[in-house]
Amino acid sequence: MPDRFDPYREALIVEERTIWPADCEIPLADRGRIERLLQGDAASCSHLEYVRVHTGFCRTITVTAEDLDRVGARA
Repeated sequence: MPDRFDPYREALIVEERTIWPADCEIPLADRGRIERLLQGDAASCSHLEYVRVHTGFCRTITVTAEDLDRVGARA
């Protein structure tokens, strides 16, 4: 179940992770740019999770079609 954007946990982010769907047609060369856009605007992502790690939190974003439309990655 996705989490809501949490400013408190955001201040404690020490890792970022992006999960791409298996059927994603985005070229590998473009994924880094898209990941930076999604991680930079985590509050707008459809599926966001905070995973507790020893030193803080890992923000995990699972990429959805809505996210790709929002950042203009799909034609």
